Amino acid sequence: MGKSLVIVESPAKAKTISKILGKDFQVKASVGHIRDLPRNKLGVNVRKNFELQYEVLREKEPIVAELREAARLADHVYLAPDPDREGEAIAWHLSELLNLPKSKLHRIEFNEITREAVLAAMKEPRQIDQRLVDAQQARRVLDRLVGYKISPLLWRKVNGRSAGRVQSVAVRLICEREDEVDKFQPQEYWSIKAELSKPHAKQAFLASLVRYDGKRVITAVDKAGAGTRIIVCQADATEITQELQQEKFLVSSTAVKVSQRQPMPPFITSTLQREAALHLGYPVKKTMQVAQTLYEGTELGSEGPTGLITYMRTDSTRIAVQAQEEARQYIVANYGKEYCPKQARVYVRKAKSVQDAHEAIRPTSVERKPEVVRSYLSNDQYKLYKLIWERFVASQMVACDLATTTVEISAGPAVFRVSATDVKFPGYTIVYNRLLNGESEAENKEDSETVNNLPKLEEGEDVKLKAIHPKQHFTQPPPRYNEASLVKMLEELGIGRPSTYATTVATILDRKYVEKQGKMLVPTKLGKAVNLLLVEHFGDIMDVGFTAEMEDKLDQIEEDKVEWHGMLKDFYQPFGQTLKKAKENMDKVLVLSDHLCPECGQPMAVRSSRFGQFLGCSGYPECKTKIALTKDGTPVPPDRPSEEKCKTCGEQMIIRYGRYGDYLVCSSTTCQEQRPIVKSTGVMCPRDGCGGEIVEKKSRHGKLFYGCSHYSQKKCTTAFWYPPVISGGPNGSSRCPLCSSLLVYKILKRGDQLACSSKECTFSQQATGQEAHA
Repeated sequence: MGKSLVIVESPAKAKTISKILGKDFQVKASVGHIRDLPRNKLGVNVRKNFELQYEVLREKEPIVAELREAARLADHVYLAPDPDREGEAIAWHLSELLNLPKSKLHRIEFNEITREAVLAAMKEPRQIDQRLVDAQQARRVLDRLVGYKISPLLWRKVNGRSAGRVQSVAVRLICEREDEVDKFQPQEYWSIKAELSKPHAKQAFLASLVRYDGKRVITAVDKAGAGTRIIVCQADATEITQELQQEKFLVSSTAVKVSQRQPMPPFITSTLQREAALHLGYPVKKTMQVAQTLYEGTELGSEGPTGLITYMRTDSTRIAVQAQEEARQYIVANYGKEYCPKQARVYVRKAKSVQDAHEAIRPTSVERKPEVVRSYLSNDQYKLYKLIWERFVASQMVACDLATTTVEISAGPAVFRVSATDVKFPGYTIVYNRLLNGESEAENKEDSETVNNLPKLEEGEDVKLKAIHPKQHFTQPPPRYNEASLVKMLEELGIGRPSTYATTVATILDRKYVEKQGKMLVPTKLGKAVNLLLVEHFGDIMDVGFTAEMEDKLDQIEEDKVEWHGMLKDFYQPFGQTLKKAKENMDKVLVLSDHLCPECGQPMAVRSSRFGQFLGCSGYPECKTKIALTKDGTPVPPDRPSEEKCKTCGEQMIIRYGRYGDYLVCSSTTCQEQRPIVKSTGVMCPRDGCGGEIVEKKSRHGKLFYGCSHYSQKKCTTAFWYPPVISGGPNGSSRCPLCSSLLVYKILKRGDQLACSSKECTFSQQATGQEAHA
């Protein structure tokens, strides 16, 4: 008998499943989609009921031939792409190309890549779900129609690179927020705090002014009304401050409120992306890349290859009963019965767009603690897995019990307020306290001061005034979106799905419609120009409600409530009319930069080609000056002199900007020597007998790292992500006190650290500020 064939998307996933299934199964990877619509034409015959003209991707032709041969020799073929629309579509395309009888072809799916889940899936094969395939095809056609019909118009009218059904709405949201920021007029207001203490006590506390002359003192200018007062200027604040200096401060009331803070549900795709951005600083794309590796499986020593988390593209907070029970047993065994609720926690999302097809993102087993598997993971994998593990375990624990003491202190016409919160029982926060710490400040009432050092105060007790602190403030504009908050908004509006968030963000950045300023997303001039044209001429396509409605209809196709050809017909008829009007009425727009043409002095315009953006003279065709742009969108600098000499001919080297940044090239026209610019750290390579030195390098993705000068010659593989310590470490040394490896200097949010560069060593300590590093 021949072996059974299992086909998955990725080689990493194939490797894990192959080791699980053993020698009787051959596992191969399709490496993503193998068939798609043509790259150089629409590929959708609108007149023939939206007939799709698929073709095998050219780079996948050898893979398809290999899969066909393997399928021909196999007794059974199991299609095991991811358990979502895209995965179902890949399985369907494979079935179409392999052209096998139904008795030989099976579709299997699993929410986690563990031995138990994979073997269970093999026992319960099914047929391909055509509803999922139809929903994916409908989405593909919608995206293709919008992209292929509108994008050429943008090329001609504004040199825009593309339009997209979801990406263009995302750009609109960012542009509208930028308009709000630009139009915002800051308004002045003042706050007043009293520095108080008990008589004869040294320790002081702050209390905020909350009422004055019977009116509530507020800081929200837009909420002003009857019964409220805003301290609008320094004169007003000074008058109140001087009057209160003479008053007696007396505790007028105390109250204790008992409350609970409930744990958050386990992660879904969007909340994982937001928390990873907030606590780990990961972009959305990186979060999904790292999560994919955790899902597809890691070699865990004697345990073998195992997926560490469940499927990471989900909008459901549902948890399998078995996983819930395992978590509860773990909590009782490791933290005690008092930390485990009497009934298992069940989280239900009420949002209309929730598909609930998969579980929430959780560890495949809570027994695989982050510290236990750390040695098998990269640093990024460990951090993300720890976040997922802690969030899941905490979600199954009891609430955190809090007691908030609020004290009001009267002083003549004024009332000050201060509060302090004590944790009576930590509950879930002993595992996952990120939200507790992150929310405490946000949850403070604007009319109260929250402190940690509040002494015990009784009603009627005198308190001593030490100082009064008036402080000037200005109202702030609405915050710009970052990647995480944009994903949150898209989810709240029902635009896109878990599988599309990361792609949407990456696309609008890649198209140069949006750029990052720090972590904030800001529209470029091109993005603003494209958005204005699209909103004016394609109002429906750019409408948030319309886009969300399309997503809802795709869900209805999956649920077999809507026929996909009919949905596309309803969309295309008005879209075609709008497109015709836009072609007739859309004016050409020049997106002018801040740079002037070096030849004629006219403004340079931002233009696009298939190689990316460049600056072209607005006087074209009379002036044909072009200036290339760097990755950051700035003009490529001219060649600059260097102090280095050519090692071949001895001539002066010059600094030239290239595809990967600055590099050195010989100034002689007859010499072709070129080499990277090496920035030395002054630290010798720690590898015995190497003789190289540690220098700054850049990865192929442009990320800075520190490696041996022999690294590029493949003589030495010494490399670190963090700068090496030169001196000032423990005992004044640059070496680890435990293993003598080189120390590196980590700049972290929680404080700078010294750490050993060896993966086998656990040494780390807080930096003192006396260390010298590269």
